[in-house]
Amino acid sequence: MHKRSFTYLIGTQTMSNAADVLYIMALISLIFHGTDSIITAILIPLLRMGTQMISGFFAPLLLARFQLPLILLVSQLGQLLLFAILIFHLWITGTSESWTIVFILVMALSFLDGWTTPARNSLVPRLAPGAALMKANSLISVSDQTVQLAGWGLSGVLVAVLGAEKTLLLAGGLYAVALVFTALIRDPLETDDRYWLQPLTRVRPVEEPEMADTPQSDSGNSGKSERWKTMQEGWRLIAASGRLKLLMFIDMVDMLGGSVWVGAFTLAFAQEVLLKGEAWWGYINAAYFAGAIGGGLLVLACTRLLEKRLFGWMVAGMFGYGILTAFYALNESAVLTLLIVLLMGPPAELSIVSRRTLIQKSVSDADLPKVLSAQAVLMNLMFCVSLLLMGWIAERFGIVNLYLFAAGLTGIAVVIGLLCRRFFYKNDPVHVNSH
Repeated sequence: MHKRSFTYLIGTQTMSNAADVLYIMALISLIFHGTDSIITAILIPLLRMGTQMISGFFAPLLLARFQLPLILLVSQLGQLLLFAILIFHLWITGTSESWTIVFILVMALSFLDGWTTPARNSLVPRLAPGAALMKANSLISVSDQTVQLAGWGLSGVLVAVLGAEKTLLLAGGLYAVALVFTALIRDPLETDDRYWLQPLTRVRPVEEPEMADTPQSDSGNSGKSERWKTMQEGWRLIAASGRLKLLMFIDMVDMLGGSVWVGAFTLAFAQEVLLKGEAWWGYINAAYFAGAIGGGLLVLACTRLLEKRLFGWMVAGMFGYGILTAFYALNESAVLTLLIVLLMGPPAELSIVSRRTLIQKSVSDADLPKVLSAQAVLMNLMFCVSLLLMGWIAERFGIVNLYLFAAGLTGIAVVIGLLCRRFFYKNDPVHVNSH
């Protein structure tokens, strides 16, 4: 059951990610041609990240009460229905009407999607416990990077050949397939016969002191207080653990500097530094994702060696990635640029997979969804901040200094990781994973 459910989990994630890439590309194409405004088209990724951040604040309330596969199913079903409404709206109105309704539907889709990442990453340790955890994370990473490579490479071709409208229909079909896979996922910790109808049984109810007479008017305030405590619990768990705080800090630095690989920056680097056209922009993107896939496969092949010293390999991966980013910034050869970007894959994936595995091993199964919900909020917030900050740095100091700055951020994370390594060699308050 574990293997089948894990296969279905990868299947739904792959289909859903592919659908996301296709529909975002198609919508950006429609909006850009309908408004002739780059700023309006950029609103799509910004609204997605901002709404997912808001969704992350409320995710703990759902993750604490309902089974994780049920949350994934409801999220996937809701996205499919909203996407059908979006396609119907575009079919009726075309590009002649205001785009306000489109933006609202994109935000609604993103709000539902904000539940899926913490729910998925919380399911992985249950479906692949113990020594299989790092291998499972590597498989998921390879799947994600493969979709990114194929999706962003082929989506432009599909939009050009089929048109934005038919590409949206194809994305809708992928969402439907993802829904089927999601319905087949089972959580091994939940064994109730009425599987879909029962709330989460393993979460302990909040114990309240016995009182002879409780004013009825206080019940509403008590309920609000408990909900607020649930929403804060993930943040409190992170604050109580030096290990989690360090891992979250490294995640934030990674996201802050990671936005330098957004298309606008790599395009500027290709044109201003390499003196190449848009074709080389595509080559750089393809090399980056190909390197990530190769890195994921390498990590997958070496999981037995790596899992013995996860923290050390995580720091080594960050160090290698930072050095290569600096070389990338200072290099002016187009061919060498592709080689550098390709070589970034193994250290980058080594750092990412090790860090994800460390977080999952540092929290109990019951508390992991709460921690991952808080992490999702932080990452979405950092991405929005990073886009604005990196855009300002690129405009003010130039594209080369932008990549040097990103390399410096990674260096800071490496130094702080080494200075705080004691948290990985002693008992930590939240290190109570059941596996």
